[in-house]
Amino acid sequence: MSEASRIVIRGGLVVTAADEMPADVLIEDGKIAAVAAPDSAYAAGWTAAREWDARGKYVIPGGVDAHTHLEFPFGGTFSSDTFATGTSAAAWGGTTTLIDFAVQPKGYALRDGLDAWHAKAQGNCAVDYAFHMIVSDVNEGSLREMDLLVAEGVTSFKLFMAYPGVFYSDDGQILRAMQRGAGNGGLIMMHAENGPAIDVLVEQALAAGRTDPRHHGEVRRALLEAEATHRAIALARVADCPLYVVHVSAAEALAELARARDDGLPVFGETCPQYLFLSTDNLAEPGFEGAKYVCSTPLRPREHQAALWRGLRTDDLQVVSTDHCPFCFTGQKELGRGDFSKIPNGLPGVEHRMDLLHQGVVDGHISRRRWIDIACATPARMFGLYPRKGTIAPGSDADLVIYDPAASQVLSAATHHMRVDYSAYEGRELTGRAETVFSRGEVVIDRHAFTGRIGHGRYVPRGTCQYLR
Repeated sequence: MSEASRIVIRGGLVVTAADEMPADVLIEDGKIAAVAAPDSAYAAGWTAAREWDARGKYVIPGGVDAHTHLEFPFGGTFSSDTFATGTSAAAWGGTTTLIDFAVQPKGYALRDGLDAWHAKAQGNCAVDYAFHMIVSDVNEGSLREMDLLVAEGVTSFKLFMAYPGVFYSDDGQILRAMQRGAGNGGLIMMHAENGPAIDVLVEQALAAGRTDPRHHGEVRRALLEAEATHRAIALARVADCPLYVVHVSAAEALAELARARDDGLPVFGETCPQYLFLSTDNLAEPGFEGAKYVCSTPLRPREHQAALWRGLRTDDLQVVSTDHCPFCFTGQKELGRGDFSKIPNGLPGVEHRMDLLHQGVVDGHISRRRWIDIACATPARMFGLYPRKGTIAPGSDADLVIYDPAASQVLSAATHHMRVDYSAYEGRELTGRAETVFSRGEVVIDRHAFTGRIGHGRYVPRGTCQYLR
């Protein structure tokens, strides 16, 4: 082995979803070559061009964020992070793989949307990336295309029970897509809210003069998320198809997932940091400040947070992704002044997911290993990337983070690296911070300095869901 291509990380506590142990890690040619006890003769014999001292730190897998929307069209505008800025911000926070959503335009083929997303991303990413496919026009052509996409590594398809006239699919279309997924191995992802009912409540609220951002949360009722989740599960049962429900925000929706899993059904759930740390109190901030927190599913009353943390502990929720879909307050969120329904839906978060979840460890909500499970290993398994991504093992990509569990940081728009003019967590103090980040063995963050390069990130074709094999 060439010493020049080697890196050794010594003295850290290696934490994976399965184990935690003091260990040295050897990297060669962008892969993990070996993991060994730090006092072993084997590790002592390693020679390398560069060595990193991780004493007192964790060595963890790079994060896998399975739900982002970069350069995403919504509400007459586009999410403000490009593939260059979004993947760079992810690296700052210790996330080394993103799975973004390519969008099928209405009236066009899936391939048209996928090609457009490849064109946006190729050569513009600081870390590795993959794609899901949003199916917004279910017809015989797009159903046939689903088979072709699975064969080339786009193995998950998102449908919407919300947003009539934009992304919405009715129950018959959803059932057809689920049946196709059951046959080709693709995983159906669902935005579960009753869109037509929500539209009625929106119309009534605006007619009554209830136009402020807080009413966004009030009309998108928890019962309508729970009802849609129940219906999606029922349709998946009819189709004999696995189901992944995105951005679960409400205790009632979580209860539907827990019941299905207790019945042995292949049903999975994702939540996001905003639902664990923010609430309707933020939507109700005075003036128009609440617009910063408008996302769908919406923020819920604070009491839902405990149910979601419990769901993560009991494995009724398996993944924490960000649903990173940032819109600047000035000029974008402001489109909804006087009409909350025109506020672009989405929050920035890709940079802070790993740190917010580590705060969950500090606060006693989850264990260290569960932190890595929900942020790295399970999303990699769920979407066919494991063990290339999501763990620390010989042969895996050398996507690694030297993480300082004692570092203190204060989140702020003044210091974050996302391309958005506010922070959803402004002034929040966290314990823990990514110090050094490796992507396929390249140092992209070096002791809190960006050393990566746009164009380093590669597209990664995916296998099918590894929980279904």
